[in-house]
Amino acid sequence: MFLILIVQTILRETFIKSNILIILYKMENKNQSAFLEYFGDTPKLRFLNFLIGNHFFDFNMTDMAREANISYNSLVVFFDEFLEKEILVKTRRVGKSDMYKLNMDNVIAQNFLKFAWFLTKQNLGVEEEENISIIQEPEIKGKVAA
Repeated sequence: MFLILIVQTILRETFIKSNILIILYKMENKNQSAFLEYFGDTPKLRFLNFLIGNHFFDFNMTDMAREANISYNSLVVFFDEFLEKEILVKTRRVGKSDMYKLNMDNVIAQNFLKFAWFLTKQNLGVEEEENISIIQEPEIKGKVAA
């Protein structure tokens, strides 16, 4: 009888722990940004979402992968693409690590940030008092298109 009580206690504790983990997992998914809710949850989008929330700071690749909740190997797959398109910029070198951040001088990055905040405001139901252009108009032969 003593053995049965121990087994029941262990099973009960395991069940409780597994339920807590399921609840925590569901809570974690509810904390997704509006950007991820609209466009899905892929490594590249998680990384972009991380850059939006941390555009003031620079990080090395390992920290970016960890904070974006993606694997380092996934980040390596598309990281050079972001550098080539100048969405990311290398800011400095600390020891053996290169540090990178969202390039706020890049029009694509600027508009991406505006768009992400627009989605967040839409998701929260906040209305804009001003009409903000989400996409910058392209320049045509030295003239700004109207």
